Amino acid sequence: MPATKNKLRAGQPVFGAWTLTGHAAIVEIMAGEGFDFVCVDMEHTPTSRSDFYHAALATKGTGCDLLARLPSCDADLAKQVLDLGAAGIIVPSVNTPEEAAKAVAIAKFPPDGVRGASLCRATGFGSHFAEYFSAHNRDVVVVVMLEHVDAVRNAKAILATPGIDAALIGPYDLSASMGLAGQLDHPDVLAAQASILEACLESGVAPGLHVVPVDPAEVRRRLDQGFRFLPCGLDTLFIREGCRRMLGARNA
Repeated sequence: MPATKNKLRAGQPVFGAWTLTGHAAIVEIMAGEGFDFVCVDMEHTPTSRSDFYHAALATKGTGCDLLARLPSCDADLAKQVLDLGAAGIIVPSVNTPEEAAKAVAIAKFPPDGVRGASLCRATGFGSHFAEYFSAHNRDVVVVVMLEHVDAVRNAKAILATPGIDAALIGPYDLSASMGLAGQLDHPDVLAAQASILEACLESGVAPGLHVVPVDPAEVRRRLDQGFRFLPCGLDTLFIREGCRRMLGARNA
C-alpha cells in the first residue's frame, strides 16, 4: 500500500511536493527530499503522458508516491497515468456527489469502478498482474478537489461518497468562484475553507489544502488547524526563491 494511503488511514498528515514543470530531474530531486508524495500537475501545464512516464521512472525506488492532478474527471487519462505507475489521482472541480462518484470510479477496477486492466508498467508489464489487480482498489489514492462555492454548499454530500481518501481545497479557484480571485485572506474565503474543513472532519475524509507560498510557518499553521493532506509549494516557486535568495548577495 502506498505510504500516502497508509498514513491517511492512520490519521497521520502527509506532505507533498507539487510540480508545474513535470521535469523528471526536478521530480527526482523533490522525491529524494522526504516528501510523502509528488504531484504532477497536468491541469495547468503542458505536461504530457510521456513526461509523466519519465516522472514515474524518476520516483522509482525513492519511497515517494507519485500522484497526478488531472485536467478534468478524465477516465482515459486516469487509466493511463495509473498504468504508468501513479499511486493515485487528484480530480479537480468536484462540485456534486455525482462528480465525486465518477472521480472514484475512474480510479478503480470493476466492480468498484471503470478502469480498464492491462499488462502495463504498474503491473511490472504483467509480471505481478494478479497481485496488483487484487490490491489496487484498496490501495489507490483518490483525492477530490473542492474549489468552487458550489462544492462548499455540497461538501457533506460529496464527502459521503465511498472511496474518497482526501478532499483538497484549491484556494485560488475557490476565491475566484466567490468573486474574490486571489484574496486568500478575505474573511469569506477563509469561512468557505473552514466550512470544507469541518465537513471533512465530520465525514472522516482527510482535509487538504495546497499551501502555495514557500513558508514552513504557514504549513505548520494549517497542520494545527486540522489539515492532513498538504501539498507544499511549487517547484517553480522553489527555484525562484532560491534564485532570489542567492542574488540577495548583490545588495549585501
